[in-house]
Amino acid sequence: MTEKPYNVLFLCTGNSARSLMAEAIAQREGAGRFRAFSAGSHPRGEPHPYTLDLLKGINHDTSFARSKSWEKFAGPDAPKMDFVFTVCDQAAQEECPVWPGQPMTAHWGVSDPTKAEGTEAEKRLAFSEAYRMLRNRISIFTNLPIEAHDRFALQQKLDEIGTNTDLAEDP
Repeated sequence: MTEKPYNVLFLCTGNSARSLMAEAIAQREGAGRFRAFSAGSHPRGEPHPYTLDLLKGINHDTSFARSKSWEKFAGPDAPKMDFVFTVCDQAAQEECPVWPGQPMTAHWGVSDPTKAEGTEAEKRLAFSEAYRMLRNRISIFTNLPIEAHDRFALQQKLDEIGTNTDLAEDP
């Protein structure tokens, strides 16, 4: 008998880069064990073109990619979230909607690649670095034996993933 997949929501401000990358990564890394979603507090309206280029370049399906508000996931008809992760500092400091079912939450901040300056190559490198950090964190998460941990221990693991200096960028 197949267990119901865990629903995971990745939040950011614009929902045009980091949270979309996280959604794509979790969908792939979760291998049916996780259903991933993403949203933003102030969605930009469309994915950043570099986000789409990066995801397509490493064979992610991008048909899911659109910028949407986190309010879509707070209503009564929304899927019940098991986990909600913020991937940018601004969204972590904002007042979030109340998530039905009290999902586990953690902050896994990653610098905003859409604010990178420099040449096109330097800007694209910022997107690749954001992807790398998110993939490392999500890979650890999707390989956790979730059922083997009580809620407190699992929360500690989720927080550790977000503060692991080996996965975070240089200060």
